[in-house]
Amino acid sequence: MTDEFDAVVERVRERVTPTPDEREQLQAVAAELTERAETAVADLPVEADIVQVGSTARQTWIAGDRDIDLFVSFPPELDREQLEEYGLDVGHAVLPNGHEEYAEHPYVVGEYDGYEVDCVPCYAVEDATQIQSAVDRTPFHTRYLDDRLTADLADDVRVCKQFFKGIGVYGSDLRTRGFSGFLTELLVLEYGGFRKLIEAVADWHPPVEFDPEDHGEESFPDPLVVIDPTDPERNVAAVLSEGNVARLQHFARELLAAPDEALFEHTDPAPLDADGVRTVVADRKTTPLALHFEAPDLVDDQLWPQLEKSRTGIASELDRRGFDVFRSAAFATGETAVLLFELAVAERPAVERHDGPPVHVREHATGFFEQYDGERTAPTGGPPYGPYIDGDRYVVERAREFTNAVDVLASEVVFETALGAHVESALEGGYDLLVGGEIASLADEFGVQFRTYFDPRP
Repeated sequence: MTDEFDAVVERVRERVTPTPDEREQLQAVAAELTERAETAVADLPVEADIVQVGSTARQTWIAGDRDIDLFVSFPPELDREQLEEYGLDVGHAVLPNGHEEYAEHPYVVGEYDGYEVDCVPCYAVEDATQIQSAVDRTPFHTRYLDDRLTADLADDVRVCKQFFKGIGVYGSDLRTRGFSGFLTELLVLEYGGFRKLIEAVADWHPPVEFDPEDHGEESFPDPLVVIDPTDPERNVAAVLSEGNVARLQHFARELLAAPDEALFEHTDPAPLDADGVRTVVADRKTTPLALHFEAPDLVDDQLWPQLEKSRTGIASELDRRGFDVFRSAAFATGETAVLLFELAVAERPAVERHDGPPVHVREHATGFFEQYDGERTAPTGGPPYGPYIDGDRYVVERAREFTNAVDVLASEVVFETALGAHVESALEGGYDLLVGGEIASLADEFGVQFRTYFDPRP
């Protein structure tokens, strides 16, 4: 088994290692970009250094990746408004056809000679614990790993990144909530190689904690904790979901049991067409409800937290009203988004049980009894039924506001749930409510997502 594992890893390593020509070309382009940035800085009334960061700077980039990250490092005493202004000036000088994006502050993104380039301003703080913006840590990460990653470990990092990509857990964006490049590098460094990491992961019992520099000052409530070696107050794995930790464990065991290059290649499943959606809905005998609306114009790291907040908010309200949510999901591609709720129970009786206080809690119990007893019109005049005593407490059976989940999602109740602000605005602009097999009309746009939802895999 060891030979088979090593043979698979070696083939992957050969495939993901940049060729000498590829390295030389990237270094040449990075040098050109650095020179352009330095020329732009020379025209500013403040000094700044140009620092290449990220995987291309640490020699852990995968063959075929064409990303270069340049940081423009300004003095810490520069105020934020000037940092942003000068940073954008340099960014646009380096990338005349670039466009602005926004994380904690704006930066310029563009294409140069076939490479995707980010030009990001930061503060040249003396210590990562003194950061004034989140990106200020990044140069410290590069320096830390430069001093520790050997050529062999860098090779293993590339293999590990490719494995994480293959199983769908690579990327610290808020849609994926997976492993960042820096976290991957720290884990390979911690275990001394890819194989040792995979063997250890297979036996992890979360929460798993590492403190590379023995800071020992903070505790975090996350399934994986890797204390930032340059900043003891930060968990590098904070964004990582428990689902992705479990997914990595599953595939680590699979790789050890049956090494296969296919595990290093991610492919989207075949989309489920409209007929397939209608068939699976009929087979499951559940009731899917979908809100289909125009997606807010946000970058993914702003959009996905809002979609997830909205999904959980509406699902909680449906559950609270007795419509059992079997499973739910959020989809977004291009112009539109979907909040999908698959219900095990979509219709409820006209009455619902409402438990009151124990009879011995005199003041509250009396108030409850008098409130509902006063609402009765006749012994058989409709709800409320009761109050009556069940065990030691008053109970009333009152009229249910909604007996059908469709009516809930068609009402203003949707806007009384915990929605993301921009999603709420988008829903206020109008949405389509699709019921049961009607969701098949979304298959052309969301066929891959439907396949993933209705044919789930680890």
